[in-house]
Amino acid sequence: MRFEFHPEALAEYEEAARYYADCQDGLELRFIAAVEQAIRQILEAPELWRILENNIRRCLTPIFPYAVLYSIETDFVLIIAIMHCHRAPDYWRERIFAT
Repeated sequence: MRFEFHPEALAEYEEAARYYADCQDGLELRFIAAVEQAIRQILEAPELWRILENNIRRCLTPIFPYAVLYSIETDFVLIIAIMHCHRAPDYWRERIFAT
């Protein structure tokens, strides 16, 4: 199965990676690896992860306080958000109506 990023999800993913790059050399690479691991797990078994509401599921990343929020579409997984788990937890909800 393939995946696609909602444009705002891709932007927040890049922003988080830049943040970690500024914190410590190489930390952004660990963050990217953690998100990619979560995405691989989602693609292997998309229905395994907990439903938050409606069609939106959540897979937590290892080590970092982030979650990959996604929906299972007909031919792909749509990543709705790369969400920091300790900030404004509902901000992504407006994206599900725009897709």
